[in-house]
Amino acid sequence: MAKPPPDIRVLLLADSHLGFDHPLRPRIARRRRGHDFLANHRQACQAAIEKRVDALVHGGDVFHRPNIPASLVYQAFQPLKEVANAGIPVFVVPGNHERSRIPFDGLACHPGVHVFREPGTVRLTLAGAEVAVSGIPCIRRDVRTRFPEALHQTGWQEREAQLRLLVTHQAFEGAVVGPVDFTFRHGHDVVKLADVPAGFAAVLSGHIHRSQVLETDLREQPCPAPVFYPGSVERTAFAERDEAKGFMTIQMAPNSAGGSISSWAFCDLGARPMEIRPLRVQGLSVRALEKELRTVLDEVPSDAVLRLEADGPPAAGAEKVLAAGGLRRLAPESMNVDVVIPGLRRSGRRRRDASRSNAGRPSRSAPAGSGSSGGSGGDGTPAGGSEPVQGDLF
Repeated sequence: MAKPPPDIRVLLLADSHLGFDHPLRPRIARRRRGHDFLANHRQACQAAIEKRVDALVHGGDVFHRPNIPASLVYQAFQPLKEVANAGIPVFVVPGNHERSRIPFDGLACHPGVHVFREPGTVRLTLAGAEVAVSGIPCIRRDVRTRFPEALHQTGWQEREAQLRLLVTHQAFEGAVVGPVDFTFRHGHDVVKLADVPAGFAAVLSGHIHRSQVLETDLREQPCPAPVFYPGSVERTAFAERDEAKGFMTIQMAPNSAGGSISSWAFCDLGARPMEIRPLRVQGLSVRALEKELRTVLDEVPSDAVLRLEADGPPAAGAEKVLAAGGLRRLAPESMNVDVVIPGLRRSGRRRRDASRSNAGRPSRSAPAGSGSSGGSGGDGTPAGGSEPVQGDLF
């Protein structure tokens, strides 16, 4: 009787969002959050080599936006190529932030790096087992209707395999996000779990920023294949402030049915702390407001990403304390600070005045020295956080 092949171990990461607060030519010298994302991306890739896994999968949104400079594409794929140079095959699906394609994708070229530019399947032998990895770039519109045809286009059924994996960048029904545990159910941008046929050991996906595994559907019935979300490598929004950030290692047993899950583990990458604190502002003089601000700053970690929620507009003359220069003067250089003032209109002119520090832009946490921002949070939620917006799925 033939001896069964050994288990295969895969490292899964996703949502690196490189380019987040990472300008090519910064106009102001201060801490940029983009370096945190790049450091954790590199750390996850290095872990693949150190752990001697059999494959690395990136579930999409390598980049935070589609118009990324070539130099950052090079920095993103260099650690992935180092994994491939160690004899570990790498698989990448583009996400929605990349508009379903990797920019300057010539810089991703490597015999061991497989980028799914369209639905397809890569077949290879790992640890003596026949493995088929199918990938689908992010379907950005009406995925609920279009997913079955995209899956068919991968050609996943054309050959037998002892281990089948499906790599996507989508929201599957049952995925949970945000501080109020919003659950994706029946929207046009949600994939039905029943549309994943039996025969896959697992679905490996990005797009959802909270680490989780979907093993049952909305009716509590077992999924045809479990869906693994490693989550993002860093916190992109205050809605994620209580979530650990990292990657997953998944151990799978090849068999005649396409494989099964033996075990899995989440590995924490150590995201920077995120804090939301109230700030007493109303009626305070410049000196009193500075004292109040120093007190709050001393209470949080020096490397925190901090959001201050003012109790109202500052008194005449005291607004300079909350302006970009004032915050840079008082906050540690290692800290990122955002101030939210209720009732402040977020006009285009006001955003431009503060744009040097990214104040008031959605889906960003403005760094130390930012100007004050208006009534909604940088995570796309009302101040304080409630329900997520589509596009950034925390």
